[in-house]
Amino acid sequence: MPFTGDIDWSDYEDAIYSVYLETVAHAGLVFLGAPVKVRRIPETKHKGYGFWHLISEAPSQDNRNEDDRVPDLRRCERVRWVAWCIQNAGEPGFSWWENERKGQTHVVVWAEEHDYAVMLGKRNTDQGVRYYLLKTAYCLRSHNVRRFAKERDAFWAA
Repeated sequence: MPFTGDIDWSDYEDAIYSVYLETVAHAGLVFLGAPVKVRRIPETKHKGYGFWHLISEAPSQDNRNEDDRVPDLRRCERVRWVAWCIQNAGEPGFSWWENERKGQTHVVVWAEEHDYAVMLGKRNTDQGVRYYLLKTAYCLRSHNVRRFAKERDAFWAA
């Protein structure tokens, strides 16, 4: 759903949020046999936390203030891609692997031909994976593509 500028931004946000609820938050997504959940709290403008990480980005790597996030129209247009990537991970054109970030295990799902990635946080118990938490999704820049390929290849070679 591209933003044309002919509609009010809040109406556009509401439309994207409806798509997010339908295709992600309430869709019953599963990855490797475990449910994919979304973070709801804290809410902003009556919309769950996880939603904002799908449609916006921090203004800089050093800025972790959630109120400073900036909408990214490319992310907004690709909200439906989140479920598509998760459902097709491992199929031709898609790959996935685990990595460590800040002491936590994450899973990267990469739609290689579209340079789009979904990040899931792996949540374990003593009995195995309990669920995956949707962290974010974004369009890759050229430096990400090289890093992703290297990281993926190293994970699967190990």
